Amino acid sequence: MRQECPACGLDYSRVDSGDGPAVLIILILGFVVVGLALWVEVRFEPPMWVHLLLWIPLIIVGSFGMLRPFKAVLIALQYRHKASQEIELD
Repeated sequence: MRQECPACGLDYSRVDSGDGPAVLIILILGFVVVGLALWVEVRFEPPMWVHLLLWIPLIIVGSFGMLRPFKAVLIALQYRHKASQEIELD
């Protein structure tokens, strides 16, 4: 991420999405792909190469396709709720 917005100058230095988007994508894609793979296996009983041909590209395309939007949403939520990494000691 840039340090600040080029249009309005908003400071992005405190924004950090971390591994949150990647973990969320793993959980969502894992749920969808495993469910679909089980359904295909029970319904059609294809050979293993068909599973590899179907699910590996879906996982790769889905991961890269979802990463940027999920990261943007997480950063927007951090901004909206004024979340930061700073710890306040009382």
